Amino acid sequence: MTEHARSPSTRRLHQFARAALGSLPRDTRFALYRRMIDCNPAPDTRLTFGIATTEQELEACFALLHDAYVGSGFMKPDPSGLRVTPYHALPTTTTLFARFDGRIIGTLSIIREGVFGLPLQSVFDLTAVRAQGGRIAEISALAIHPRFRKTGGTILFPLMKFMYEYCTRYFDTRHLVIAVNPRHIEMYESLLFFQRLQEQIVANYDFVNGAPAVGATLDLKAAPEIFRVAYEGRRPQRNLHHYFTQVSLPNIHFPERPYYTTNDPVMSPALLDHFFNRRTRVFDQIDERRRRLLHSIYPEQGYCDVLPPAPDAPAQAAPLRRHRRYSLKCPARLEIVKDGLQTVALEVVDASRHGFLARATATLPERLRGVVCVQLGEGRIATEEAVVVRAIGAEGGPYYGFRIEAPDQAWQQCITDLEVRDAPPGAVRRMRAIEAPRDDWSVHDALVA
Repeated sequence: MTEHARSPSTRRLHQFARAALGSLPRDTRFALYRRMIDCNPAPDTRLTFGIATTEQELEACFALLHDAYVGSGFMKPDPSGLRVTPYHALPTTTTLFARFDGRIIGTLSIIREGVFGLPLQSVFDLTAVRAQGGRIAEISALAIHPRFRKTGGTILFPLMKFMYEYCTRYFDTRHLVIAVNPRHIEMYESLLFFQRLQEQIVANYDFVNGAPAVGATLDLKAAPEIFRVAYEGRRPQRNLHHYFTQVSLPNIHFPERPYYTTNDPVMSPALLDHFFNRRTRVFDQIDERRRRLLHSIYPEQGYCDVLPPAPDAPAQAAPLRRHRRYSLKCPARLEIVKDGLQTVALEVVDASRHGFLARATATLPERLRGVVCVQLGEGRIATEEAVVVRAIGAEGGPYYGFRIEAPDQAWQQCITDLEVRDAPPGAVRRMRAIEAPRDDWSVHDALVA
């Protein structure tokens, strides 16, 4: 892969071409954009894609993002040389990278809706998106190194493919949302068929230093058919439907998961301290509510030592959970002995050592008892006696909280493995000591666990 610097004459040619395209009718212009696609099914082997998990990888991604945002006027220069947001501290945020010949040259972050909500919901209404059910993730923090921006999509298209496959296969996401500068929205509309959240442009979006923004969404459940129709008859290298759904790129390294978990938390206490206390002052700037929420997400002492101090919760506020729950997407079935054997299909979406939250295909009464068989991972099955302790009304439901009174070995091993994965050294034993069976599953858990 060759890096190209654009000459003044080349820049003028591109400016002229953009102006000419801009004068065409919208449908004609979008059709031309789709004809210009060039998706290489066999990228240079020096180009690789993965999830940023180490201090060095995250540092390179945040530095690349900082320089891109400063250059575009989307943020003021930070003394750290990094762009780090509170959302990057959450286990529901994943940062992807593109690396060429050992150097990170592209990045984007996928922020699945969590306890902080989503950045763009401060200015865009997501009511219509939520009404369709399914989890929502915001695509944010996209940056490509200047030397690789004009390589005909050589970096952008495989990075977008990585994003698409990760969200559909690993991240339990139905809806993508974006807030982008108006001059970039047509790429998402014409090639990926994002639909605007509202016609009006937001003139001043605080998350990007007051720059204008357009909000848009893509339903990943409907996307494959939309892509198929739009790109039907195109040869593979010009066909995003084929590229996203049929091509396998060995350059992309997906996470290895023994269980059907739906996120890839990477922030250890050391990484949180490095990026949010030492390299930047992000933790100093967050409000009391977010401080309390961070402590509820990371209850172990190793995390508490580096998180910003949290004030005591107001007396009237609902208590924050004090033990971890794990985001899953596991097929399950509930067997009930009542007038013969009845079976109800479930999907477990959130779990702890003593219970779980599940979406059901039928209405279940509280205090109903039965045997639940859960497919926790490939070849990993747990069979539990469980009782419904709460019915939860939320989009995509109905949801039910179940209590497990005597977890079997497979369930205990799954939770233990996830505790070890996420907790700082030595914290697992202390965490179990403060956890007890509880009936406090909530709508919040159903939507953003």
